Amino acid sequence: MGDLSASVVSMDPRMLLAIPLLPLAAAIVAGLFGRLIGRTAAHVITVAAVGASFVFSARVAWQLVTGEVGAFNESVYTWLVSDGIRMEVGFLVDHLSVLMMCVVTFVSFCVHVYTIGYMHDDPGYQRFFSYISLFTFAMLMLVMSNNFMQLFFGWEAVGVVSYLLIGFWYTKPSAIFANLKAFLVNRVGDFGFVLGIAAIAYYTGSLDYRDAFAAAPALADVSYALTDTWTVSAMTLICVLLFVGAMGKSAQVPLHVWLPDSMEGPTPISALIHAATMVTAGIFMVARFSPLFEQSEAALSFVLVVGATTALFMGFLGIVNNDIKRVVAYSTLSQLGYMTVALGASAYGAAIFHLMTHAFFKALLFLAAGSVIIGMHHEQDIRKMGGLAKVMPITAATCWIGALALIGTPFLSGFYSKDFIIEAAHESNRWGATYAYWCVLLGVFVTALYTFRMVFMTFHGEPRWGQGHHDSDHHAQDEHGHGHGAGTPHESPWVVTVPLILLAIPSLAIGYLTVQPVLFGGYFGEAIQVLPTNDVLRELATHFHDPASFALEAVKHPPLWLALAGVGAAWFLFLRSPATADRLSSLFAPLRPALDNKYYFDWFNERALAAGSRGIGRLFWKAGDQAVIDGALVNGSAQLVGSIARVTRRVQTGYLYSYAFWMMIGLAALLAWFLSSA
Repeated sequence: MGDLSASVVSMDPRMLLAIPLLPLAAAIVAGLFGRLIGRTAAHVITVAAVGASFVFSARVAWQLVTGEVGAFNESVYTWLVSDGIRMEVGFLVDHLSVLMMCVVTFVSFCVHVYTIGYMHDDPGYQRFFSYISLFTFAMLMLVMSNNFMQLFFGWEAVGVVSYLLIGFWYTKPSAIFANLKAFLVNRVGDFGFVLGIAAIAYYTGSLDYRDAFAAAPALADVSYALTDTWTVSAMTLICVLLFVGAMGKSAQVPLHVWLPDSMEGPTPISALIHAATMVTAGIFMVARFSPLFEQSEAALSFVLVVGATTALFMGFLGIVNNDIKRVVAYSTLSQLGYMTVALGASAYGAAIFHLMTHAFFKALLFLAAGSVIIGMHHEQDIRKMGGLAKVMPITAATCWIGALALIGTPFLSGFYSKDFIIEAAHESNRWGATYAYWCVLLGVFVTALYTFRMVFMTFHGEPRWGQGHHDSDHHAQDEHGHGHGAGTPHESPWVVTVPLILLAIPSLAIGYLTVQPVLFGGYFGEAIQVLPTNDVLRELATHFHDPASFALEAVKHPPLWLALAGVGAAWFLFLRSPATADRLSSLFAPLRPALDNKYYFDWFNERALAAGSRGIGRLFWKAGDQAVIDGALVNGSAQLVGSIARVTRRVQTGYLYSYAFWMMIGLAALLAWFLSSA
């Protein structure tokens, strides 16, 4: 098991191993023996395994918080040693990773239970449970790792499982296109990520976090020549490359294009992978590597600007979308931008705090959207809904809680995490901070507008069940690939509504209960390192007294009024006076094509990058493979040999006098050469 430090004897390594290995074992059983054990046994085994992982994670968290044990940072298995670089499986379990472990396992447990109801008629039932349990294992290995090799293993494993889950309905062409898109876009980010890891190994000779963090100050003074005239700090180069990986996994502009299309997968994985856990892997990674990023102002400014752009401009797309799942997906993109802004402002604790609160209320919103889809017989267009609060009261109430948390309603969880990100951007003096502040501030209004547009059009107003709409769009089929069904909406079964209630509770209270210790109580300790000159949270702590006072003082600050304005605008435009919304849509008609085409990122990727790649491939095929390799080298050499053979075989006449003649000519030539040289 490796050499365990005496200071952490009381933290049982067997329990740490059980946390990721239980979901792995359950995934293997459900995946390989699903048909043998049946549907019920498959979900019982996987739910029990993930539930046990949550219990063990909560136990470890309690031990750490109470001081019963210290942080665990040891190798448990050495895979190989190559040229002095050790490649190991090891765990770093501190306050940062244990928070992620609890979030991942709790949300995963709720999604597992929800899946029992949501996927009960699906022929791939056991396979789906195997996949989501396997994802839980991969994510836990990522957040518990203490070295770059294991981090990269978990990083790629969650990507592979995401690919499998987005394309779970593999007979549906749009799902296959979406999972291929997610795979290719993430390869772009992961290429930068692996280059960053390679640079760490090159400069430090190690893949261990401790060695990289210890070498960080020295690397800040090392220059790397990109060209003959352009040099950059080695640490800046490393951090930018690592963040490119985060841009892919956490869907930051311009590598965000895969996440909205990933809604082609079943709704449970939208909540598990693309809202609460996998897409936050990049946020967690940057926070974990705070000792590295703190050594590069340029890299942090890059993070700040990318996050701010994502936060505001992805929110605009949520306003014009009519698919209930995609509206929530664009909300996820925007909120990931908020977390990234916090990272760029050196408020790593605020980023992780928003990651935690967002995991609960965004998973709640996705599962509520799935409940609506069930109740509406697989209808996803919010223009065909309305008035559902009367027939789906539990779904409506829990969705309201998630929506209020998302827009930053005082006392709810999202209020504390989002407001401190805005305050951190305002407090920061880093290049790009002013731009970031205005983006996240305006994003409050945009978030409230698209969120309550969805809520009002779905749950309130006159019912529009079964009515058509004048637009033609791509939602002619449900997410299972079948035509929309008809019938009266109904509340979802208890296996769907119970997870909604479980997620609604932390969406209400987790921010109020934890903001003091997590942000200002030194919860993260040494897990997050911030230079004194960059510590914006320390400055914000001087203005914070207690959660209740901070919530009551919200009336003095613009975010609350912007949120209320967004809710009021949504109520007026989409409930009270839809005709006004139509007139505004006509007024902004010149901007509508850009929003409908998602700023033309997909167009550029498909028409320029993909078409360009195919064109280059065709050039190499025609000019390189066919003309040079097949034509000149392979076929050409064969033709040359054939031509030489046709000429030389004329010398082989078969007549004795001919051979004697050429022998005499050859002998005369040799004698002439011999006599001349003598």
